[in-house]
Amino acid sequence: MSTTQSERLRELLEPLVASQGLDLEEIAVDSVGRRRVLRVVVDSDTGADLDRIAEVSRALSAKLDETDAMGEGQYTLEVGTPGAERLLTEHRHYVRATGRLVKFQLADGGELVARILQVDDEGLDLEVPGVKGRKATTRRLGFQDVARARVQVEFNRKDTKNMKQQEEA
Repeated sequence: MSTTQSERLRELLEPLVASQGLDLEEIAVDSVGRRRVLRVVVDSDTGADLDRIAEVSRALSAKLDETDAMGEGQYTLEVGTPGAERLLTEHRHYVRATGRLVKFQLADGGELVARILQVDDEGLDLEVPGVKGRKATTRRLGFQDVARARVQVEFNRKDTKNMKQQEEA
């Protein structure tokens, strides 16, 4: 997708997505055979359930139908949320990933897997899991020290909400 088309689509769709209480995270136009697919990724601090996705999809479809932003050819509109292993690129992504395990590629070339405990304007407070029976440690990481960060899928993740409720009881 050309930068010009991407910019036009973002300018057209972002206000509409925002009016639905969501953030426009990504726009991509791909060719699949003879058809084109417009993929729109949305999210919010509280997530986006299927009903919200359906609403925003209908609104985007109507807006695209009344403009020539996608040109004359047919296309398919796909609206969804970021995947489970989302790449963290914005401050809000880190905030939304609080409590999640993240793999960090560090600016110095190193690598770190840690759980985000807290996020502020300068960086992150992390819990680094202990290895071979050792206790977890905490670490501060500035945003300038992060080259890349991606949420990790956890199959054995403890449900912190249930744990807190049990502790309070």
